[in-house]
Amino acid sequence: MYVLALNTGSSSLKYGLYRVEGDAVEALYADQTDAPRRDADPVKAITDALHAKHLPEPDAIGHRIVHGGPNIRDHALIDDALMAHLEEAKAYAPLHVPAAVEMVKRAREAFPKAPQVACFDTAFHKTMPLVAKTLPLPADLRAGGIERYGFHGLSYESIVRQLGADIPARVVIAHLGNGASLCAVREGKSVDTTMGLTPTGGIVMGTRPGDLDPGVLLYLMCEKGYDAERLEKLVDRESGLKGLSGGTSDMRKLHAANDEASRLALDVFVHTARKHIAAMVASLGGLDLLVFTGGIGENDAVTRDAILAGLQWLGDFNSRVIPTEEDAQIARHTAQLAPVS
Repeated sequence: MYVLALNTGSSSLKYGLYRVEGDAVEALYADQTDAPRRDADPVKAITDALHAKHLPEPDAIGHRIVHGGPNIRDHALIDDALMAHLEEAKAYAPLHVPAAVEMVKRAREAFPKAPQVACFDTAFHKTMPLVAKTLPLPADLRAGGIERYGFHGLSYESIVRQLGADIPARVVIAHLGNGASLCAVREGKSVDTTMGLTPTGGIVMGTRPGDLDPGVLLYLMCEKGYDAERLEKLVDRESGLKGLSGGTSDMRKLHAANDEASRLALDVFVHTARKHIAAMVASLGGLDLLVFTGGIGENDAVTRDAILAGLQWLGDFNSRVIPTEEDAQIARHTAQLAPVS
């Protein structure tokens, strides 16, 4: 089967055509373009690129969807009922889900005969125990779907798969990039993670603050006149490394700048990553392996070393860098779920 994997982010769209036979996945072509916008058609750019390379039409299409909301906890074939759930899920990840839903709509129009599959970042975390996923709120709110969902699940799945049968019992995976989170993995299953109801919580990220005293938001509402729209812009687009440095979320630029604001941004990132790694270790009762992945985790040795330098008190544990293979995971799930004759 030939599967087109579409990995829609908040500002970019990674895509690849894969040949899938059983559990074997071969990448035939991969690239990146702009995320869906009203005034541009990324699907045409993709089809033009595939035609230029004389590659086959996809038999099925797989989409990375960050959040499925409270009612969708597994990767699934996309139909009209699922599309309705995705419309509801936009509120849970406003940076990601709206763009992904737009991408699904455009792909369904461009490839009307190809079945389409939604691969959810939240699915990997459905194994978290009640104590880890429960947020300390009244029962009526929790019953309405407010809980810790966790994200970057396709990345974590890919790391667990690459580690294979020899995966240690207690693993912490650090997916560090513009979006960043950590996951505690016991016996190959998620038991705790840093992000919560939305992809905004946890450690410091490119433009998101991670965990933030809710009193800060109340203060901004009551004393500074911030409304919901202004708060959303603050916590999703203006905070994190960008807010700390006064302008950029690019780690390469922060390292090169070497000014006070940039150094503070880097130090805060490292500090919060260490703290949350320690929290994941507490959930596991120890640590056998720490895995770095994601754009920063895979490519920024200076930041990795700084994080590790503050964890020596944990004792003996191994650390590895393993490239994430999210798109290959999308291709595998799509091939399994797509009803192709």
